Amino acid sequence: MELYLDTSTPVCKLKLDDHTYKWESGYELAEGLQKFIHDKLKENHATWQGITKITFFSGPGSFTGLRIGAAVVNTLAHELHIPLYDHHNKKRPVIIPDYGRGANISTPVK
Repeated sequence: MELYLDTSTPVCKLKLDDHTYKWESGYELAEGLQKFIHDKLKENHATWQGITKITFFSGPGSFTGLRIGAAVVNTLAHELHIPLYDHHNKKRPVIIPDYGRGANISTPVK
C-alpha cells in the first residue's frame, strides 16, 4: 500500500492507494497524526507493515506541520525499511522540509 501525506496546512491530507482522507488537525497534529494514519490503515484492512512506499509533500507550508509530518514519515520509512519520496517523486534518504522562506525570528525582548 502506498501512503501519501501532506501536513503543510491545518488540514492534514492522507492517501492510501486510491483512498483520500482529510483531517482538520488544528493544534492536535503532533498528538494525533499517528492515530489518524493508524485508523485509516485499519479502515482499509491494512497494517503499518503493509505500507510499501511513502510520499510526503515537503513544502512550502506550515513550519510546525512540515516538521511534524517529516519526522513521522522519516521514522516510518526508516523503521519499516521502505522507500521515501518527496512530492516531486524524487527518492530521498530523509525528507528535509521546504518552508518556502527563511525563518521569521523576532527581536528578543530585554
